[in-house]
Amino acid sequence: MNPGWWARRRAGEDRGHLELFYAGTVLLAFLIIGLVIDVGTALNTRSEAYYTAQEAARAGAQQLDAGEAISGDAIVVDPDGAQAAARAFLDGQSVDGDVSVSADGKSLNVTVHDHHEPIFASLLGIGQIPVTGHGSATLLHQPGG
Repeated sequence: MNPGWWARRRAGEDRGHLELFYAGTVLLAFLIIGLVIDVGTALNTRSEAYYTAQEAARAGAQQLDAGEAISGDAIVVDPDGAQAAARAFLDGQSVDGDVSVSADGKSLNVTVHDHHEPIFASLLGIGQIPVTGHGSATLLHQPGG
């Protein structure tokens, strides 16, 4: 009759099968932990892209059309000044993005294009991950309000 695993171990016949299992388990655990770290840092990069887009939109939305604001006709964003201010903000943050002003001149939309460099996922052949953030600013105040 063939002795069981425990009987062989007690008899000094352990061949190291479990050690290989544990090495594989530890390797798999490190891989999973690494991927969790990469996903967390990718989400952080995405959050930073949204934050940067929103801040660029705010910077651009502060560029009012002085002619209409002084006369009291309306409070609208100066499209050229808004786009220039938002692009200057994006350039200051060293990110690429798109800036547009709505047709009515009351809102500014910014889209930031960035990328995330994974650390552990690169070991599996995963390269840069594209990240996009959106931000907008709308003027809510009207003359007399």
